[in-house]
Amino acid sequence: MEIKFEYTRKRSEFGRPCSFSDLPAEVTVDIAPDPGLAEDFIPQDPVDFAAQEGPVMAVHEVNTERAQVSIQGVNHVEGGWPKHVDHKNSELTSRYREEVEREEAYTKTVQRLGFVVEHYIRQNNTIDIYEEYFEEEEEEEEEEEHPSAKTINVIRWHSLGGDPNMPRRMATHMSWHPDGNRAVAVAYCSLDFQDSRKDLNVDSYIWDLEKPYTPELTLKPSSPVVTLEYNSKDWYHVLGGCYNGQIVYWDTRKGGLPMEMTPVEFSHRDPVYGACWLPSRTGTECFSGSTDGQVLWWDIRKMSQPSEKLILDITRQDQLKDALGAISLDFAPTMPTKFLVGTEQGIIISCNRDAKTPPEKIANIFRSHIGAVYRVTRSPFFPKVFLTVGDWTARIWTEELMDSSSIMETKYHTAYLLDTCWSPVKPAVFFTTRSDGTLDIWDFLFHQKEPSLSLRVSNDPLLSLSVQDNGHIIACGTKQGTVTLLEISAGLCTARKNEKTLTSTMFEREARREKTLQDKYRERLLREQERLRARPEEQEDAQEVFKQAQADFLAAIKAERRRR
Repeated sequence: MEIKFEYTRKRSEFGRPCSFSDLPAEVTVDIAPDPGLAEDFIPQDPVDFAAQEGPVMAVHEVNTERAQVSIQGVNHVEGGWPKHVDHKNSELTSRYREEVEREEAYTKTVQRLGFVVEHYIRQNNTIDIYEEYFEEEEEEEEEEEHPSAKTINVIRWHSLGGDPNMPRRMATHMSWHPDGNRAVAVAYCSLDFQDSRKDLNVDSYIWDLEKPYTPELTLKPSSPVVTLEYNSKDWYHVLGGCYNGQIVYWDTRKGGLPMEMTPVEFSHRDPVYGACWLPSRTGTECFSGSTDGQVLWWDIRKMSQPSEKLILDITRQDQLKDALGAISLDFAPTMPTKFLVGTEQGIIISCNRDAKTPPEKIANIFRSHIGAVYRVTRSPFFPKVFLTVGDWTARIWTEELMDSSSIMETKYHTAYLLDTCWSPVKPAVFFTTRSDGTLDIWDFLFHQKEPSLSLRVSNDPLLSLSVQDNGHIIACGTKQGTVTLLEISAGLCTARKNEKTLTSTMFEREARREKTLQDKYRERLLREQERLRARPEEQEDAQEVFKQAQADFLAAIKAERRRR
């Protein structure tokens, strides 16, 4: 009788690690002996047994004077051993023969290479073998192959990251898995003002790119998640900022239930729009920012209360009532003590955690956009250069110019810009998304007034944007919860020769230009103030200046309407 036990598993679960646990022993089959079957057995008589007591001899071969001698034992060699063969040192003889053959082959190889080297040495007297003859042609070919609409490949996976629940929610944030970008975590939340729908789901999902139609893991928080971030040091930890102000983290090895979350009384008072991991020695520290005007530092080993607090009061009075609401955060591992905060009031705050007092932690202030700063991100190649997006433009700034405007900016669009990110492989390339569902790809080395490529991804606003570490695939999240993956061409994700040097030169040139303009503007203001102090009767009435500016503004709007 053949006893077997079949282990079954679904095809979708192949490749997952097995989950073993300690269980007591269990008897699966118990067959009692049957005396009636003894009559069917036939005794075997006689019974033969084989035994081998002699030593086992191995087979050795020795090549002596082109004669092959097989040694299988002393008794098997007829006529005894040849006089010139020592059967006791046959292994040494074989090893000596191999060394001699190796030396002969090495000598022949050196002699053969000697003639080749001598030939090239003679030729080198008249020809520079290291000269590059076709460098200009290669550069021309690279310039001709600049990306266009024909060289982009678009992959639409409507089910990937699509909110499987009704009614649909927004895909507010995305984070790629640090291990080869094999998965993406998508945060789903409704950010509509006073959204009173009670049937909204609170779950967020982790999607596997190889199985885009079913979530790999369902994250079940107590409140909808606005932002999600993978831990680059511990891939199984995912940090989330909730709509009710709590900070929560998951261990994906242990399922979709949160491991721990912060108490409501010590958490933020408004939705958490930014949460980042810190490159600490333990890999358990993080910090978060919210529109309540606070930045809080946490340790996931003890989340009962924040370890540190910063109030975003630009008057440096450390008053929560005067704080600016944080709507975006950026932290670069290359600058472990500094981080950037984008506020609802259009101001960017550069903070330094190592400062002694809370007011000193607010290092610099950049007055950037008319509306909220939806995204602020440092350049992966130049840490002092950062990119912001808000109102109708995207702007590039440098921390070397404290009280000046941006050094570069895009044109004003008719639709709002909602998100942006740098290319991780090309220093002058960045991506922006608009409220009309368009993705723009900018390459400032190629063109600064128009995007290199514009693509209509969706009819819904593109709220979130994230690019893989290799720059090949871009993920765009819409207001209806759909995540679209775009695979771009090699021209947009392959760095060209000297591109980093050219980009650095461009940023330095624009920074010098902006500094010169700022100095001239200050000199003009000083001269104007001196002139007004010298002739106070020439000061214009402020009300008249306001009326004139209002009339000019309305006239410009009417002219634009007639033109359209």
